[in-house]
Amino acid sequence: MSADLSVDDLKALVRTVPDFPHRGIQFRDITTLLSHPQGFAASVRHLARFASEAGAQKIAGMEARGFIFGAAVAVELGIGFLPVRKPGKLPVEIIGIDYDLEYGQDRLEIDPGAVNPGETIVIVDDLIATGGTARATAQLLRKAGAEVGHAVFVIDLPDLGGADTLRAADVAVHALMHFDGE
Repeated sequence: MSADLSVDDLKALVRTVPDFPHRGIQFRDITTLLSHPQGFAASVRHLARFASEAGAQKIAGMEARGFIFGAAVAVELGIGFLPVRKPGKLPVEIIGIDYDLEYGQDRLEIDPGAVNPGETIVIVDDLIATGGTARATAQLLRKAGAEVGHAVFVIDLPDLGGADTLRAADVAVHALMHFDGE
């Protein structure tokens, strides 16, 4: 196996789409990173290193792109993966949390039986923007009895303040790359 691609190499694989979904937004599209086999694999290895250093016993990822990276990181580390779902997707008794979005509310749900009391769970997702979903995920996992002290992202958009939102909730944030602006 060849050496991992550098973070700069990985950042170059992320496509920027101007004015999507609205004028003035610089959309960071990971499709190009995911379709590059060495880039995707290197991203997973970098994320797994952060999660391992955080003592991950399980990985949680939010629907939908958190499933892609989170499940791959869990496989890389040889540990379990816990999907954090949108409402109505789980066929068992669930616990959930409602949280505020910029314009409205949303809800996340998990199977509480998938969390062992005191288990260290690291959150993995593709991108942190405002941090609302990640913060709600941390709260939900803690409600289920998990220890949640770290979240790992491929991309941080620091101008939107999401990492600070998570840090205020006692969750350390690690990101492979940062893009200034929205």
